[in-house]
Amino acid sequence: MIYLQLFLVYFKIGLLGFGGGYAMLSLIQEEVVTNHQWLTVQEFTDIVAISQMTPGPIGVNSATYIGYTVTGSVWGALLATFSVMLPSFILVTLISISFAKIKDNPHIEAVFKGIRPATVGLIGAAFLMLLNRQNFIDPISVVLFLIAIVLVVKRWLHPILVIILGGIAGYLIYI
Repeated sequence: MIYLQLFLVYFKIGLLGFGGGYAMLSLIQEEVVTNHQWLTVQEFTDIVAISQMTPGPIGVNSATYIGYTVTGSVWGALLATFSVMLPSFILVTLISISFAKIKDNPHIEAVFKGIRPATVGLIGAAFLMLLNRQNFIDPISVVLFLIAIVLVVKRWLHPILVIILGGIAGYLIYI
């Protein structure tokens, strides 16, 4: 039964998760933490952190980790990963067949102009939902955050190196 629930939840997330993985995070949290209570907020936050550090899209990575955590099985990880990607595969296939015909349609352009800011709002909502009481932002975290932004935006360091250095700094500061 858990496998069917996992499939349906992640198919729904994949179908409704416009804007990529970060935009999906609030929907994923709503489903796996609030609705099904498969994970605690802290477990979800930890999985999101791991998903950010591993190669690949965060939505797919988190599906893999959550699928494994929920079922305790590689099959759960594979099912959740497959389920979250299946709607995109189906939609991209259908859209690519007809996109050349509709790409200059003003109605389609208007829809995409509305989707863009909504996606930014979903990413902001995911950020705010990850700021829970267990992850209270202290002044040191703010300084690390600002340093990371400068290092990446100015292209002084590669983002992967910034993640590694952030982990080392966190270990040294918070141990």
